[in-house]
Amino acid sequence: MPSYNIWTIGCQMNRAESERLAGALAKQGYALSVSVEQADLIIINTCVVRGHAEDKVVNKLANLKALKHKRPEVKIAVTGCFVSGDTAGLHERFPFVDCFFPAGEVPDWVSLVRPVVEKPGICAYVPIIQGCDNFCTYCIVPYRRGREKSRPLAGIVQEIGEMVANGAREVTLLGQNVDSYGHDLPGCPDLADLLVALSGLSDLWRIRFLTNHPKDMSARLIQAMADLPPVCESVNLPVQAGDDDLLRAMHRGYSVAHYRDLVLMLRSKVSDVAITTDVIVGFPGETEAQFENTASLLKELRFAAVHVAAYSPRTGTAAARLLDDVPREVKKERLVIIEKQQEAIACEINATLLNTGIEVLVEGRQGGKWRGRGRNDKLVFFTGGEHIMGRLVIVRIDQTGPWSLQGKLEQIIK
Repeated sequence: MPSYNIWTIGCQMNRAESERLAGALAKQGYALSVSVEQADLIIINTCVVRGHAEDKVVNKLANLKALKHKRPEVKIAVTGCFVSGDTAGLHERFPFVDCFFPAGEVPDWVSLVRPVVEKPGICAYVPIIQGCDNFCTYCIVPYRRGREKSRPLAGIVQEIGEMVANGAREVTLLGQNVDSYGHDLPGCPDLADLLVALSGLSDLWRIRFLTNHPKDMSARLIQAMADLPPVCESVNLPVQAGDDDLLRAMHRGYSVAHYRDLVLMLRSKVSDVAITTDVIVGFPGETEAQFENTASLLKELRFAAVHVAAYSPRTGTAAARLLDDVPREVKKERLVIIEKQQEAIACEINATLLNTGIEVLVEGRQGGKWRGRGRNDKLVFFTGGEHIMGRLVIVRIDQTGPWSLQGKLEQIIK
């Protein structure tokens, strides 16, 4: 029996696509090999959103070149955002790779009539829309994954229904811009319509979705979050910068005022919603005053978490043509400032949960404790109980920190 190994780096979308490839290969008679050195087929699912990720991909390919030299019969395939339309150029650069195929696609040798649903984990990731039409100036995704293309609503519901029948209890709906779901489908169903349909699956306890775009998140979607019990009270809403001039330079399509109003609407409609955000520091031309605007907005809105990155040019994007004029040491200083500020805010927010009971979906064990997440997506470690993997429980919180909560099992819900 031939064997395969898939190496994945990057976002949840990549992880979900690797799982679908694994299911397709299993249907074709391949067995999983935990060892790259022993596999007959190696698939590299790549990310190039940041320079560090691309460096990891190139280093991985260098290692596989040596493996190919020792084992010429091994087949190597590369997918993900590293694969551009210029596959001829990639073959010239990496002649030892047998196949390059675009992100989200399935090559002929593992193609199937419909997606394969392997036995899922407790929490499953499901892509619902590919590509992006926004063309933010710093982002390579539209050039590598193409324009937006939604999956039919009925097919998504059927796939998730099968996952639930096989043990999944939480799904995260994925898209580079998940809020644009459905605009290209007949009848133009939207993400709220999909959430309503999925809420009818009786054993689907939780629904999440990401990544959101502030200019496309609608009041109807926010109302669906408030009205539908399975939809979790957590949302990632990237702001990227707290200065209007920077937002225009990034081609984000909204203002700071619009973003602030959106956060206020979420908090007024969805009780106890936990909002996280993404920020880029050191974008070309960012002044000290503009950075201070970003830091002030984050301090004002008090997010549950802030994912901050220092800007790095991506070849092929519009921003790559701009002068990268913020020194590296200044970028690092600004990144540290945001991280320290957010750590203090997260400590204060999480401290309010001390001695409260939180609903947790048990995902596994780590360090001798059970591990799971609240509906607010906060990571919880707790003691007590046996054979509760996959159960929904209440945990009484007795210790808090910026990144996780600790507690004891209080009640098993189901």
